[in-house]
Amino acid sequence: MSEELLNQLRDIIANAEESRYSMSKATGISESRLAQFMAGTKGLGHAAVDTLLEHLGYEIVVKKKRKA
Repeated sequence: MSEELLNQLRDIIANAEESRYSMSKATGISESRLAQFMAGTKGLGHAAVDTLLEHLGYEIVVKKKRKA
């Protein structure tokens, strides 16, 4: 997963109107794992990213770039 995408997810989490504790309880991802992800010391697997995005109301959309 690209670092740009992971940084966007960190921003979404940081600006969410709910605590990481609440996100942890709702998603099943441990609070310590979320803290490590936010600190940049550990990553998250695809399933965890999907779970977090779904919980926060986001989705990843892949589309082909337009030709110049």
